[in-house]
Amino acid sequence: MPYVNIQITKGATRAQKAELVREVTASLVRVLGKRPEHTHVVIQEIEEEDWGYAGLLTDDWRRQQG
Repeated sequence: MPYVNIQITKGATRAQKAELVREVTASLVRVLGKRPEHTHVVIQEIEEEDWGYAGLLTDDWRRQQG
């Protein structure tokens, strides 16, 4: 039973999340022969201030990028 956990910063639309679930499931079916009804995909949205990147909190890093 595949379990996939996707962690992203907040902001994805419901349609984008649905596409991620479809595509990840389709890849597991195609590549590993897994059954879609046994595949679990969890999307966790994390605030940018709770995510670090390049030694900075992501919201600070984005502000620096302009």
